[in-house]
Amino acid sequence: MAANELTKAATGNAGRRVLIVAFPEVQILDITGPSSVFNMASWVLGPKGPGYQVEIAATRRGPVKTKGGLLIHATTSLSRVQEPVDTLLVPGGEVTMKVGSVPDLPPQLRRLARHARRVASVCTGSFLLARAGLLEGKRATTHWVAGGELQRQHPTCEVSADQIFIRDGNVWTSAGVTSGIDMALALVEEDLGRNVARQVARMLVVYLQRPGGQSQFSVQMASQWASSSPIREVQEWLPEHLQEDLSVEALAKRAAMSPRNFARAFHAQVGATPARYIERLRVEAARRLLETTQRNIKEIACEVGFGALETLHRAFKRALGLTPAEYRRRFALGE
Repeated sequence: MAANELTKAATGNAGRRVLIVAFPEVQILDITGPSSVFNMASWVLGPKGPGYQVEIAATRRGPVKTKGGLLIHATTSLSRVQEPVDTLLVPGGEVTMKVGSVPDLPPQLRRLARHARRVASVCTGSFLLARAGLLEGKRATTHWVAGGELQRQHPTCEVSADQIFIRDGNVWTSAGVTSGIDMALALVEEDLGRNVARQVARMLVVYLQRPGGQSQFSVQMASQWASSSPIREVQEWLPEHLQEDLSVEALAKRAAMSPRNFARAFHAQVGATPARYIERLRVEAARRLLETTQRNIKEIACEVGFGALETLHRAFKRALGLTPAEYRRRFALGE
């Protein structure tokens, strides 16, 4: 069935059919975050709908105990779900990382995915998609803690665990827990347009969705802290001195090391070259200014140490897939 036919078939009077899968020890926020986005989109549309019809299904109908002990009610069993489904969404939970866990789910996911317009996972729900064969040859993300394990268990999947969410064809995967909200907002935008997605974000008091390519962490959280104190002190010093000469020679002098030894030790201990690490810090600083101020973009480029607007532009495209102007339009807090 073609994609547009699936959309029509899976959109009834009540709205686009979103099926969220539940299982014992599921992370409850992986369910409630996206479902809140879809339900709020329906509320925003009002009589102009249809919006979304959200259903929760499990291997058995009834209460499902989530991680932490709260119960969530599955309104139907997966075996009784009749296709088509517009969006099949699979949440995560620590249990999903174990090989062979929740064995009843992958066959059901394969069946439902064949007739779904799109399939999505939140956090470690990606492991269940992979076991169902749905990530074969696909790019995908997951919680940063689980990226290496997902790649080890499923080598035919290209795992990029540093991203908020990834779309590869009709398969969407998102990173840890709250990034499921970002992905759900992106799905709403695809279905109903940017304006509705913006209104949903405002009503839920969350940022407009972050770009999928954005890192799950700030630069200093995502990077390793150096094991030796001279390089660690340079790391701590850098964020407040982005306008200064940050050449390897200058940083090596600050660390009382030769440039060659400094560059080698920095890369070995931090996991990035000094130039790459500094570019990430500058992009992060520029992002904050674009989100929270109306400063001229050329001024921002100088403020964070890029110097030329063109250099800032290239760095943003590499890091986020957006120009600085596009980033401001999408994520400025005052909008």
